[in-house]
Amino acid sequence: MRSGQEWIAEYSESHRNPINKLLHWICVPTIMWTVLAFLWVIPVPEMMQLHPLVNWAVIFVAVAQLFYISFGWKIFSGMLLVSVLMLWFTHWLESVVSIPLWQIALVVFIIAWIGQFIGHHIEGKKPSFFKDLLFLLVGPAWEMNYFLRQIGWLR
Repeated sequence: MRSGQEWIAEYSESHRNPINKLLHWICVPTIMWTVLAFLWVIPVPEMMQLHPLVNWAVIFVAVAQLFYISFGWKIFSGMLLVSVLMLWFTHWLESVVSIPLWQIALVVFIIAWIGQFIGHHIEGKKPSFFKDLLFLLVGPAWEMNYFLRQIGWLR
């Protein structure tokens, strides 16, 4: 299994152009939220309903955190905080809007995916479809790594 830093290095190879990086700074967290929103609305079988807020999005975050441990405790903690905030936002949004959450997430996802696609076109490098799916987990950690370095919490 690769280390978190190896994943970040591989992700960085196709994210060097400043415009592509800017687009990814906007699109990656947006896509992350839309994935959580899609998972949020999938019904949980009754036998798995331990609590009203336990759903597929919460389960996915818990499993994803196992991946983020390989990036180190600081990135793990940052990703846990971001994920919990996104889950809270999703719960709040679902309670205040009359439009189904999945419809909002779908529109936002399409716009963000197009933005990311434009960034890759500008960069001139596009990961394969399957690697891009895996990069849905790596991208947020890449951003967290950069953020923590900027504020001096990582070397």
